[in-house]
Amino acid sequence: MNKIIGRKQEIEELENLYFSGKPEFVAIYGRRRVGKTFLVKELFQSRLTFYHSGLSPYDKERKVTMRDQLDSFYASLTRWGLEEQQRPKTWMEAFGMLASLLETLDNGERQFVFIDELPWMDTPRSKFLIALENFWNSWGAWHDHVMLVVCGSATSWMLDNLINSKGGLYDRLTWQIKLSPFTLSECRQFFDTRNIVMSEYDVAEAYMVVGGIPYYLNYFQRGKSLAQNIDALFFSKNAKLASEFNRLFGSLFANPDDYKKIVMVLARQHVGFTRDDIAKKLGISPGGSFSKMLEALAESDFITPYHPFGTGKKEVRYKLTDSFCQFYLDFVEGKNVYDESYWMHHQSHPRLNAWRGIAFEQLCFKHVANIKRSLGVEGVASSESSWIVRGSDDREGAQIDMLIVRDDRVVNLCEMKFLASEYVPDFNEEIKLRKRIANLQELLSFKQTIHLTLITSLGVKQNAHSGIIQKVVTLKQLFD
Repeated sequence: MNKIIGRKQEIEELENLYFSGKPEFVAIYGRRRVGKTFLVKELFQSRLTFYHSGLSPYDKERKVTMRDQLDSFYASLTRWGLEEQQRPKTWMEAFGMLASLLETLDNGERQFVFIDELPWMDTPRSKFLIALENFWNSWGAWHDHVMLVVCGSATSWMLDNLINSKGGLYDRLTWQIKLSPFTLSECRQFFDTRNIVMSEYDVAEAYMVVGGIPYYLNYFQRGKSLAQNIDALFFSKNAKLASEFNRLFGSLFANPDDYKKIVMVLARQHVGFTRDDIAKKLGISPGGSFSKMLEALAESDFITPYHPFGTGKKEVRYKLTDSFCQFYLDFVEGKNVYDESYWMHHQSHPRLNAWRGIAFEQLCFKHVANIKRSLGVEGVASSESSWIVRGSDDREGAQIDMLIVRDDRVVNLCEMKFLASEYVPDFNEEIKLRKRIANLQELLSFKQTIHLTLITSLGVKQNAHSGIIQKVVTLKQLFD
């Protein structure tokens, strides 16, 4: 329990379910490597009645069959106390054996059953779902002391077959938990527990590279600089995450190439594209299956749909918000980098600085609650989005990083600068910002006020041009 970083809400929910006194069927889902298995094992390891994990169909040289999955499940049954008998030939028999085992072990206390990587067990033509439905509907739901928790990284499978099921498991889940990546503060805690010393600036850049994914953060080594760690993960010989991109999608989706293509399109433009634009660039129909793919990517925290400011609900754009994928596609995929110390040798390169700007914007959108708290308006309802200013003959186009449109009639026009020192505004920058304020004011009600807000690493240097900035949020505040 002491090893768990963050996850306070999820822990509270799971503990409440454990002591609910009624049958519970809980699904935990989320992006691969986000820590689903770790959370359940750390929290309930001493209280497990039965545990099983599906065999990965992606890490084997040969195809994993229904027979393989059944043999593995049977091995778990015997390991947890089932007397040896004839191996099950069907999933109906296998779940019948699980019910028999639980009845044998029943001492009147809560029975915690944990099945990990459930989607992997559903091999073609195995009738796995029918057996799972029968197990819960005809046995599990009738035993008040049974708590069944299932996990899966294959989000599309979890959504279609459990969370949004229209079949035998319709409305049978008693709870669902989506596990999200760590926040900046949780990343800092993670490094602290491993005695990895980093400045907040470096923790932020680490977050911008791999996101708040515990599995990736676990590869960072103490005694190495941030640049040395990034080189070890992506650019050195036998780099730890060099093949992770393909493995990631292969483990999540039945047709991984189609999902990767969507992500690759969105990596080209940080403001994203509309649904029709994506389909057109891929040369596919924007039909129902395409919509399901976008939904699965969004639920897995790879992409985010949003309404650009000024378009109302008419235009929905999708943008890539998974930091690891963005970094990998920007610097690794097809780039033929042969310098094993690439990150160390290019710290001040314009390409890296351009990436830092976009990655920091993504980081800020993931920490809007911190930004609002720093502004003292955490209790005020608001909407947040980017603003794309279309260019015309008499107006220069622009991309506004973030607008926070608040119900108290204030709009925070946010500029984001990831810098190694204080931000120093000059005359040209002031003129540019004043033009943006004027353009935005044209779209707002006369009742609304614009506060130019700077979100940056170390604050702003006060000079003749800094007075235009109404509010400043520093990196330190994003950690609070």
